Amino acid sequence: MNGPVVVGVGASPSSLAAVETAAWEAERRGVGLRLAHAVAWPSDPVAPGVPPWDPDGAGLRASAGGALAEAERHARRVAPELPITSEVLVGEPGTVLQSQSRAASLTVVGGRRQGRFGGLPFGSVAGLLTARGRCPVLVVRGRTGRSGPVVLASDDASPAARAAAEFAFAEAAQRAAELVVLHTGGDGPDGVLTELRRRYPDVVVRHRRIRGRSRPVVVGASAGAQLAVVGVPTHTGLTDTLTGSLGRALLHHAPCTVAVVPPATPKS
Repeated sequence: MNGPVVVGVGASPSSLAAVETAAWEAERRGVGLRLAHAVAWPSDPVAPGVPPWDPDGAGLRASAGGALAEAERHARRVAPELPITSEVLVGEPGTVLQSQSRAASLTVVGGRRQGRFGGLPFGSVAGLLTARGRCPVLVVRGRTGRSGPVVLASDDASPAARAAAEFAFAEAAQRAAELVVLHTGGDGPDGVLTELRRRYPDVVVRHRRIRGRSRPVVVGASAGAQLAVVGVPTHTGLTDTLTGSLGRALLHHAPCTVAVVPPATPKS
């Protein structure tokens, strides 16, 4: 897909880190960058939670404009010539970005390092978008360096696992990085991996079998990585459907950016 890279813009440091990552991703993909700031606009000016000093939302609009301007400055530091558009969108952030993901090649959001599960804050924008987004989603957290391997969680043979494997191989090839495949030794997509190794002969692949508790090993394997990749089926609940226990462990605890990849959408 040649759609833009869409990034959710807020005021937090993790949001600005996401903007910088999104700008880099857009530049190397040869597409534009869209800065999206969501505003939950009240239908009733006297609704609870609406400040009495800003009943018409003028202050809210000014705040949104300031956040977008700051985001563009950060993006320009990374990619000065990149085509950038910005938009204030009405709605809850997760729902707005889910809609934007339909025409995007990649969606990027910030992810907190701390949260209910010690990692990704489920119920947040990132949690909703990774569960329901229509394109690959990058959750920017922890280490954002450009060195180190790409790590793939691959412990089943589902369509989601295949899509994640294809994404991981393509990323490793484009980044000139080694690919580390984590799996439990079960019914993994060995045929898919063999096919992808033929398609990407320059990608060096290392396999690492995980036994016992996956969390400590996954965190260790991804500690020096530049990207971790997991798959997730669309239109279902994230906590129940991430591709295997390794995928859940990566998304909860990986100290680097995580790519969540939905199955390929059938062409009509």
